[in-house]
Amino acid sequence: MTAVSPSPLFPEVPDTADAVLAGLDPEQREVATALHGPVCVLAGAGTGKTRAITHRIAYGVRAGILQPGSVLAVTFTNRAAGEMRGRLRQLGATGVQARTFHSAALRQLQYFWPKAVGGSLPRLVERKAQLVAEAAARCRIRLDRGELRDVTSEIEWCKVTQTVSEDYPAAVVKAGRDAPRDPAEISRIYTHYEQLKQERGVIDFEDVLLLTVAILQDRYDIAEKVRSQYQHFVVDEYQDVSPLQQRLLDLWLGERDSLCVVGDASQTIYSFTGATPDHLLNFRTRHPNATVVKLVRDYRSTPQVVHLANGLLAAAKGRAAEHRLELVSQRESGPEPVYAEYGDEPTEAEHTARKIRKLIDDGLPASEIAILFRTNGQSELYEQALADAGIAYQLRGAERFFERQEVREAGAALRGAARFGGNDSLLDDAVDLPSQVRAVLSTKGWTTQAPAGSGAVRDRWESLAALVRLAEDFAAAKPAATLADLVAELDERAAAQHAPTVQGVTLASLHAAKGLEWDAVFLVGLTEGMLPIAYATTDEQVEEERRLLYVGVTRARRHLSLSWALSRSPGGRANRRPSSFLDGLRPGSGGSGARRLGGAAGSSVERGTRGPARKPRGPVHCRVCGRTLTDAGELKLMRCEDCPSDMDEGLYERLREWRADRAQEIGQPAYCVFTDKTLIAIAENVPDDEQGLARIPGVGRRKLDRFGADVLAICAGGAPAAGVAGDDDGV
Repeated sequence: MTAVSPSPLFPEVPDTADAVLAGLDPEQREVATALHGPVCVLAGAGTGKTRAITHRIAYGVRAGILQPGSVLAVTFTNRAAGEMRGRLRQLGATGVQARTFHSAALRQLQYFWPKAVGGSLPRLVERKAQLVAEAAARCRIRLDRGELRDVTSEIEWCKVTQTVSEDYPAAVVKAGRDAPRDPAEISRIYTHYEQLKQERGVIDFEDVLLLTVAILQDRYDIAEKVRSQYQHFVVDEYQDVSPLQQRLLDLWLGERDSLCVVGDASQTIYSFTGATPDHLLNFRTRHPNATVVKLVRDYRSTPQVVHLANGLLAAAKGRAAEHRLELVSQRESGPEPVYAEYGDEPTEAEHTARKIRKLIDDGLPASEIAILFRTNGQSELYEQALADAGIAYQLRGAERFFERQEVREAGAALRGAARFGGNDSLLDDAVDLPSQVRAVLSTKGWTTQAPAGSGAVRDRWESLAALVRLAEDFAAAKPAATLADLVAELDERAAAQHAPTVQGVTLASLHAAKGLEWDAVFLVGLTEGMLPIAYATTDEQVEEERRLLYVGVTRARRHLSLSWALSRSPGGRANRRPSSFLDGLRPGSGGSGARRLGGAAGSSVERGTRGPARKPRGPVHCRVCGRTLTDAGELKLMRCEDCPSDMDEGLYERLREWRADRAQEIGQPAYCVFTDKTLIAIAENVPDDEQGLARIPGVGRRKLDRFGADVLAICAGGAPAAGVAGDDDGV
């Protein structure tokens, strides 16, 4: 039989137990060989914690100390559990169970239910929102879509914190939570929700844990059977366990202490779901004889990124801060983090897209780049900026802006109001476009003041507020614009962003980025009120916001950019200030942090200004009226939006048809070939050579090489050269 050489996808399985330990650093090896008694692994970001614990399990199995079927490894996501199973197979440790808490509990519940209760397990309701809505109706309480999601989240929080309905009002106060409605109302809805489930013979996701706990508590024989099956436990991301998950873990263990937990209190960012780092921080109190190993060698990020991450946590307060880990980078030196300050949000987005374009042009794959923000409502500007720059992108953990339910509903309402025009009573007192938009969106949940707290209602408001801001900016650029003009603008933007999902730059909230990493990370919108978020009012909430930024920083392997805008829109009041978390870290901000970072040698704060992709020499004037141009769209056209166009309509249509065909050929969205504004500029200027085409903003060297010959042929009245499918690997 011919031997198969190992490959990165199918590495060679270690042939001995000792071979499993090869390649581990001293601390990882200490974790892997600590197979008896309680073990607590404090693992910083990028330190190889999954590697350490999978090698620990594999070493124990290969050495004959652990039986594969007696090991249960639990984590928090199916993705993480799948990754753990894959690594264990590669190490020759097949037969080990690696599951989420819920998956492990459901398996036990299905097996023991007939014996413990009788009959078959009740049907699992995967989406409880409909039942919550019915429970609210029984209380004669009407919930809109956002409130329904928030009340559902509160019920989930109650269950994972083991809070019964009558105790909810007091528990909210004690936990410092911002209830989405009157706590007494939520308590009543919770009570009726539980009654409805009982009437219909169904259980929900949290009941899986609650019922498993109840059976293990009440039936000693069943608990002993589980304990005889699983004798060794490993818990990943231990800082995220809820009180209910900890209770289940205690019942699995019984009086034994064959437990290994892994976590980092500095990455606790899900307290709103009931997660708490207290179990990790109290582990040594509960287990005085525990072996404690700290993993601080960071294999992910450069020394410059790690230096910033350490400096960020140095100013932290509270219990988690007392147990912070000082990371030590194991990578080669890289560029300093870049701090960038911009006059307004659109400029911040445009410059971010421009920097990303340069990274891509320099050879960095788009899939290795991410833009991270605090709230999903911030994504629209970056979706638009990337689209304008012809850069493909994908959203993680959220729908594209124009595909969100509330945005679609708002668009329909604005379209209806535009159709009725002056006959719509909603618009009677609205004298200008922004007030018309506010009036219409007020029927969809927009208010002048943001709702308190976080959750779906806040997310919905943020999306509607983004539309209000867009209307204000649109009206400022086009004072004579009507509601119909705005609707047309929204439709055009939506069409440009309805491209199929492609491999591109990742757009994600900081919460959704946990567990991921990229070569280049852009942390945007870092202003007071956004990070820390305005509704973080207690010291504990503010510290969780700091940890959220820490998670964002530690996602970067090599390139890291941190930026903020002094005002919301061009020409607005510059009344914002950078996040206080950056005080003492960014150059020029003073404080002990600056001294601690050695003056942030090599880094500087960039001052961004609005402008085209290639910075012009001196001001750019409208070629029709002579006015100085500042808007990016106008700079592309080289004229004011309102000035008459001398566009060749026939040429424009031919260019659009060519663009559609070309985009289909290369399997990319149309805007990745050229945006609409670039096509308009080409049809107005009708360039007759490469030099003339290159002068049009939006036509860079790369696009000139790929598409220039076609465009010039079309401008000359001819046909483009026949494209060959597959001759391009993307724009």
